[in-house]
Amino acid sequence: MSFQGSYLTAAVATAGVIGGAYCAYSMYQVYQKPQLPTVWNEVGTLKDLYVYPIKSCGPIILSKAECTILGLKDGWLRDRVLMVVDDKNNFITARAHPELLLVQPKVRSSILTLNCNGMESIDINLAEVIALQTPKPATVWGVTVPVYDCGWEASEWFSRLNKTATSFRLVYYASQNSRELRGSTNKFYKFTKNDTGALPDEVPFNLINQASVDDLNTRLDGCQVTPRNFRPNFVLTGAKPYDEDAWKFVKIGDNIFEIIKPCTRCILTTIDPETGVRNAKTEPLETLKNYRQIESPEVRKITGSAPRMGLQIALRSGPGGIISLNDIIYAA
Repeated sequence: MSFQGSYLTAAVATAGVIGGAYCAYSMYQVYQKPQLPTVWNEVGTLKDLYVYPIKSCGPIILSKAECTILGLKDGWLRDRVLMVVDDKNNFITARAHPELLLVQPKVRSSILTLNCNGMESIDINLAEVIALQTPKPATVWGVTVPVYDCGWEASEWFSRLNKTATSFRLVYYASQNSRELRGSTNKFYKFTKNDTGALPDEVPFNLINQASVDDLNTRLDGCQVTPRNFRPNFVLTGAKPYDEDAWKFVKIGDNIFEIIKPCTRCILTTIDPETGVRNAKTEPLETLKNYRQIESPEVRKITGSAPRMGLQIALRSGPGGIISLNDIIYAA
């Protein structure tokens, strides 16, 4: 993308104002805090830390990141604040377009760079997008969200990637607030208004236990999976398989998270994150269905046969805390 110098100056100035507003919002945001634990048990350490700037696209691996109400953040790099939409401004995902998993994003300062399988890379200046675009509505899981359009170059790039006549667009979340809750979200789980993040499926933080993935692999025939099949932010090592089923809170370093719900899994887990190829036997989903079903009959009416693997968690300590690789993880 290219703009005249005066526009770039305006973009940087505007981005600075928005960044200041973000900090102010974080400082003064009022939380509906539950009673936090006073006794913690050490359960392991943080093995891997992932941020996914574009919904359904590849991760960026970090050694440390800041916790915010919208998810992990490292400067301009933020978790799931961009997504690809169709010509009706409805989000698309790798469930239907597995080639998205192969997109490798990078973020340096405000520049988002996209690479994928020999395609020519492109750069998108997010500061310019914020400064020069007007928010418009898009839809994610039936909820309307404000977004900035990232321009025609990004649109043409994703349309070529997906090899479709449909005009796909890349959009950038245009709010510092969590998006609205879906109507049925709070029927069984304790979501607050700050627990939905920007553009993730449900909550802005996801944790998976490496030992649970290892146990799953002993049950699989003809394939193996890694934590990346489950697209977590945090990978825990040192715990026993499925210890996480009994936890209500986790603490990573000094950052406290409440477990909102188990993460119920879909067809996305059956797509190899390295190749974008679907497993012909829909594994590991079919094996997980045999032993990781939601136990509550009432909840099963909503989740169906979707099995659980990993935890959906929401920040309960103040925003701004830093999480680093090898941090001790505690549970209560």
